[in-house]
Amino acid sequence: MHTDSFRRALGAGLAALALTASAAACSTSATSTGSSGSSAAGGTYTIWDPYPQLDSGSAWVQLLTKCGTEAGVTVKRTAYDTTALTSKELLAAQQGVSPDVLIVDNPVVSTLASAGVLTTTAQTHIDTSAVESNILAAGQINGSTYGIPIGANTLALYYNKTILQKAGVDPASITNWATLTAALAKVKAIGKTGITFSAIGTEEGSFQFEPWFWGAGANLTSLSSSQAVAALSLWTTWIKDGYAPNSVLNDTQPDNWNEFAAGNTAFSENGTWELSAAEKGSFPFGIIDIPAQNGGNAPTPTGGEFVTVPVQSNTSRYATTEKLVACLTSSDNAYTTDTALSYIGATSAVQTQQGNTTAALKPWITAVQTAKGRTSDNLGTKYPKISEQLWTAVQSALSGSASPQSALNTAQSAAQNAIG
Repeated sequence: MHTDSFRRALGAGLAALALTASAAACSTSATSTGSSGSSAAGGTYTIWDPYPQLDSGSAWVQLLTKCGTEAGVTVKRTAYDTTALTSKELLAAQQGVSPDVLIVDNPVVSTLASAGVLTTTAQTHIDTSAVESNILAAGQINGSTYGIPIGANTLALYYNKTILQKAGVDPASITNWATLTAALAKVKAIGKTGITFSAIGTEEGSFQFEPWFWGAGANLTSLSSSQAVAALSLWTTWIKDGYAPNSVLNDTQPDNWNEFAAGNTAFSENGTWELSAAEKGSFPFGIIDIPAQNGGNAPTPTGGEFVTVPVQSNTSRYATTEKLVACLTSSDNAYTTDTALSYIGATSAVQTQQGNTTAALKPWITAVQTAKGRTSDNLGTKYPKISEQLWTAVQSALSGSASPQSALNTAQSAAQNAIG
């Protein structure tokens, strides 16, 4: 996925989750006035999505039109930048003019659901039975499901084949943290940078740290555990030993990618959205899943959107809305959409089709199959408060202002105070 659409793939970050996003938006059509008071028979149904980069000629917008035609209605689509979509919907809900269908980044689902803005899939009879449980979990709170995912993206390790060959590193030998660190040492020995990642003090920093955090067996409700300290110590040691550059403290994921793309770094922790850029790059590359501390694949955080149904005063509209949602998320349509958005399918059927069609997607399919939602474990709206303390701890430890244990002790205390 291109850099300009990365933030949509990753999510709105803390700003949107805390409901402080900008009200500015980029729209591909006239702004919808909502539809809660319109007739349920035929007529116009509104859809808001976070894809302003997709114009009326795109496969996505053509699919919206097709689904509307099949449901016997006209679809009016409005696209907002993902950082504005949450606040736009909250305002629309207060005014009683919510769209019929709302497509939002998965961590935002819990925020909107907690505000009473969204219906449950039980209310609107949306079938989620085929969706992989770990992907669906990002939209679940207290036993209820709010929407259905279009697809998911996540993180893995890209590697520079030329550098690894010169360093005498077989990527297949990297199965845990010890073997990865040994590989980084060999890379440094030939004068190259071992690994780059994003430890910036924003949601991107937490997003990138979570595979290592979860890969050590840590839990977001216990930021100061010995497992969490092990994960932060790993990153701190890599910087101290010169395996990762100090620039990671300020690097966004696009910055991280640009450093890797320059050709002097062996590994980059990055996402599916960079696959097309890697294929156009100047050196051969490969992809491996992020290893857990003691072997196996580390759980990685899911990015991607959910198709949700906002509350309407005229509940008879839900029957047609359900047809629109079913059309948008059917296997055939989801495969086309996921391919266009560089997503991995949310169902095993779509994942299998993608793997059979595109071999380069197989590591990503494996990563998504073991991934987890950032708001999973019933964290919901607690997540952004915890995440802020997590990235703050990462910044403190990597900058040398606190030890990993001290930084995480402070984070745990602050998180507990924030969530009550």
